[in-house]
Amino acid sequence: MIVITTPTGQIGRQVLGNLLDSGEQLRVIARDPSQLPAEVREDLDIVEGSHGDAAVVDKAFAGADAVFWLTPPDPRAPSVEAAFAGFTRPAAEAFHRHGVGRVVGVSMLGRGTPWAAQAGFVTGSLAMDDLITASAVAYRALTNPYFMEDTARQAESIKNQGVFFWPIAGDRKRPAVATRDIAAAASRLLLDARWSGVEEVPLLGPEDLSYNDMAQIMSQVLGTDVRFQQITFEAYKDRFIRLGVSDAMAQGYTDMAWAKNQGLDNGIQRTPENSTPTSFRQWCEEVLKPAVAS
Repeated sequence: MIVITTPTGQIGRQVLGNLLDSGEQLRVIARDPSQLPAEVREDLDIVEGSHGDAAVVDKAFAGADAVFWLTPPDPRAPSVEAAFAGFTRPAAEAFHRHGVGRVVGVSMLGRGTPWAAQAGFVTGSLAMDDLITASAVAYRALTNPYFMEDTARQAESIKNQGVFFWPIAGDRKRPAVATRDIAAAASRLLLDARWSGVEEVPLLGPEDLSYNDMAQIMSQVLGTDVRFQQITFEAYKDRFIRLGVSDAMAQGYTDMAWAKNQGLDNGIQRTPENSTPTSFRQWCEEVLKPAVAS
């Protein structure tokens, strides 16, 4: 039995799609089961509710061999700790109580760097990993840098103004990963019962790129000029506040961006094993271009 959290989310739905024909019994935890594709619901054991709820995970993890774990975004959480470790605590207790064999979690790069303790969401994610590790379950933390999909959140600005914004320097080269590659790595680990212990699994994409590099690639793929504009950290936080994000979570986004600007994502040496296949150009052609055109 494999349990999948966030089965309708950006990564979780791809994990679910990858595993549907695996022959494994699948159970999902969903706040709103109606959001699951109608054609797959009858093939799933569905537990309705939040995977931050102790009663829900107690039911969902009974008899589970493996669990895909991802903390959902909570823009109004009172603190970064509450959004990550606080949300995960009932599940970590249930992993231990039910003797879950393996957990694959979505986490972030940064452990061991000088900025890890003041990196906002990254700090929270690493604390989440430590909590899961303390439950004595076998654990693989998929540690990720910048998601290519984060660029698509600015599709409207790219389309209408030819510009995208971040507070990180335009010439800082960093790894970037496509969510399809995160889902593929998670799916392989969920299906492989041979591993044990605790390890981080970095997923770095195929190359390091700066935002200026990305702007050039986007311009070529979209056939129109796209440029990157660096904004201040104060303006970055203010944009989240204006969207209704809590002050603590807006600061968490900002602290994470600050740490990444210092070099947080550059602490892992690239190898063939941690380089994932989807290039930013391929992602732009297959995901961003349709998003901008819509």
